[in-house]
Amino acid sequence: MSSGSKIISTILKHDTKATSYKIALLRAINDVVLSFPDLRNRKADVAVPLRLLAQFWVAYYWPFVKPSEPILQGQRTTLNGQLRNDMSFRPELERLRCEWESIVGGTSSPSDGFFLINELRVPRKYQAYSKLLLQAYQAALTAISKAIEMPVRYAGFGHWSVFDKPLKYAELSTPVVAIPGTKAEDKCLIIQAELWQTFGEMSLWIEALCIHEWCLFTEKVEQENHLKVHRGCIYQLLTDRLDNRRPLSWERNHVDVLLMEGTEFVCPWTQKHISYGIRYDLDHLLPVSLYPINELWNLVPADPNFNSHIKRDRLPSQEKLQMAQPYLELAYRNYSKSGSLSLALKEDVAVRFYTVFDDTASFPGVLSTAVVDLINIFAESRNLARF
Repeated sequence: MSSGSKIISTILKHDTKATSYKIALLRAINDVVLSFPDLRNRKADVAVPLRLLAQFWVAYYWPFVKPSEPILQGQRTTLNGQLRNDMSFRPELERLRCEWESIVGGTSSPSDGFFLINELRVPRKYQAYSKLLLQAYQAALTAISKAIEMPVRYAGFGHWSVFDKPLKYAELSTPVVAIPGTKAEDKCLIIQAELWQTFGEMSLWIEALCIHEWCLFTEKVEQENHLKVHRGCIYQLLTDRLDNRRPLSWERNHVDVLLMEGTEFVCPWTQKHISYGIRYDLDHLLPVSLYPINELWNLVPADPNFNSHIKRDRLPSQEKLQMAQPYLELAYRNYSKSGSLSLALKEDVAVRFYTVFDDTASFPGVLSTAVVDLINIFAESRNLARF
C-alpha cells in the first residue's frame, strides 16, 4: 500500500471523529481530483481553493439540512449555557436550501445540492439566479470554508500532520499548480503530488469507502428525537443521482441559430450530418447521471436515436472517442462562429482545463484532445461500462 493510500485509509477508518467533516474533506478532495484530470500529468503539488471544496460540501450535506427532517452529523454540545449546532454551517446551508425551495416551489430532492453547485459554477447561469439565492449561497460557502479548516488541521495524528495550514494563493512560498480559476485572495489547501496521484488512481475505492464510513458514522449519531437513522437511508441520501432536468434552452437556441445560418454539425457517434431541420439532441459527453457538468464543452449536437437508446448513460470506448474527436473539434469550431457560444465555451473551459488556452486558432483541436483525455480518465477511474 502506498503512503498516500495509507493516509487516506487511516483518516477514514481510524481517526477520531466528532463530526463527519473528515470524511467529507476526503470525499471533496477526491471529487476535485476527478473534476480536473488534466492536472494529474503535472506531477506537482496542487493548490485547491477552500471555496471549491466548500461547493462539494454544499452538495454532500444538502440532504441533512431539510428543515422538517434534520439529520445530525455529530452530537450537539453545550457551550456557555447554549446548545451548539452539530455543524457550524447548518444555519447558512439550511437557509440556502429554503431559498432554493422557494424558487423551485416545494421540497427539493437530495441531489439538488449537486444540481445547484453545478449551475452556479457557470457564469452565465449564475447571473440568472436571484440576488437572495446568491447571497445565501455565498454565505454558505463562507461558513463551510471556515469549517473545512478544522478537519484539515486535525487529519491524521496531531495538528497539521497531513496537510499544511491553508494560506491565500498569493501568500504561498513554494511552487504549486493551481486549480483553474483560482484567485490570488483564495485561501488554498495544498495537496502534495503523491497524494493527488493516489486520489486519481484510487478514486472509485476512495469514494466507496467515504460513503461507507459516512453511513456507519451517521447511524451511530443520536438524533434529536432520540432515534437513529439507518445506514441504508444515509446511503440513499449520499448517492442520490441527478436527472437531466435542465432544458438547455439557451444552448439549443444558439445552436439553432447557427443551423439556420447554414452551419452543419456531425454526430460524433454515428457521423450523421446535422443541418437545419434535422432533429438532434444536445448530448452530454459525460452523462449527467455520472457527473453533473452542463458546461458547453460537454454538450454537442448528436443523433437523438443513438443518444437515447444506445449511448444513454454510458461512455464511449477509446476507439469510439478517437473516431469522434474530429467531430468534437468541428462542434467547438462551430461554436466559435457565435459570439455568445464562443464566450460561453471559453468561460467554461477556463474553469475546467489547466492545459487549454483560448488565444490561438488551434483552440478547438486542443480542447477536443483534452476532452477525449478527460473522458478516458473518468471512465478508467470509475471502471464504467463503455460502448
